[in-house]
Amino acid sequence: MKLRHPLLFVGLLAPASHAHAGGIPQEYDYGFQVYQEDDDRIRVESHYVRGQWSLLEGTSFRMQYLNDAISGASPTGALPGGVQPYVANVEDVRTGILGALSQQLGRHRLELEISQSNENDYFSQGYALSDAIELNQKNTTLTLGVNVLDDTVTVPGLGDKGKESYDFFGGISQLLDKNTELTGSLTLGFSQGYMNDPYKVVQRDEVFRTPDMSIDAGDGTAILIPGVAIPITNIYRENRPDSRFRQVLQLGGRHYFAAEKAALQAALRYTHDDYGISSEMAQLEWRQELGEHLEIAPFVRYYHQNAASFFVRDLNQVAVATPADDPNGSGPNYSADYRLSSFDTNSIGLRLLAKVSENLTLSATYERYTMKGVGEDTAPSGSYPSANMLTVGLKLKF
Repeated sequence: MKLRHPLLFVGLLAPASHAHAGGIPQEYDYGFQVYQEDDDRIRVESHYVRGQWSLLEGTSFRMQYLNDAISGASPTGALPGGVQPYVANVEDVRTGILGALSQQLGRHRLELEISQSNENDYFSQGYALSDAIELNQKNTTLTLGVNVLDDTVTVPGLGDKGKESYDFFGGISQLLDKNTELTGSLTLGFSQGYMNDPYKVVQRDEVFRTPDMSIDAGDGTAILIPGVAIPITNIYRENRPDSRFRQVLQLGGRHYFAAEKAALQAALRYTHDDYGISSEMAQLEWRQELGEHLEIAPFVRYYHQNAASFFVRDLNQVAVATPADDPNGSGPNYSADYRLSSFDTNSIGLRLLAKVSENLTLSATYERYTMKGVGEDTAPSGSYPSANMLTVGLKLKF
């Protein structure tokens, strides 16, 4: 089943074809993205390079290199207006590399992927194995796979901590006709180990009492001076559970409208975990051809989640005697991280795609992202960021 619209469905429904009979088909991508939060908060500048080569009949290799430079200020979890710092400066560089080898064996497409990511205080190694099975004259594709991450977190004052994650996923892609595709996938993920963010804290209002004192009255007697109660605010490390089980269901669909020379793409995602967080995401994108070489694609995205069962603004009402300096995940659990609160996010953007030649495609994307707390279990309003994202890229195909 061959489609006539390479800009709208490149790499989606039709198998890759060899561009030159005598050479090695290959693709290269370069992208640069700037993520800038309002009020000069967090800024991330990202570069990525991707390549893909068809080595032998049925065998291909792909790789990706990523470099992120992160700087700015991020909420700590302390409340604003107090003596404890509400935001802290952040500066880091992350580099990541990924390689994947795939092989077609009859109806099966097997792929082995190995990845590595490194930051000043975080190191991650990943391994993934998947199988895409073609059925029904290649109109139906079943995908099964597993992904394993082995992470090391360097916690200030506490040294290195370990975390492991395991994802098991399955999906289906079904062509209804030459212009319509439906997809669905389910992921079950389990993580265990050090689940805290080492830079997030929770504050508690407490009382410091000075020692009782006595002074000589000068006549051989002593005057007793009772201790004085002084209110103070202390901060403590957060204490999330030491494991997390999550479920992710995603549904999608794409349809090409021949008369309008346009395609509509939709996606829905539902998640749940034993933190008590449930979330919903909906996204729509309209991809419109403008002539033979230009495509414009406006898109919108909405996301909502409720708060984790252990989200708090402070520890004032939490029954814990002395919070541990090295929390191990045992109860009671608590975190003031705004990312675990109840909130909504909205995104609206525009993507441009220009096919300069058979070998070169240019792209540019602008996205406006906003987040706000909703309901009762929210962080202070200033914790939630809004940001602008600009991405430019090019693709070479031979």
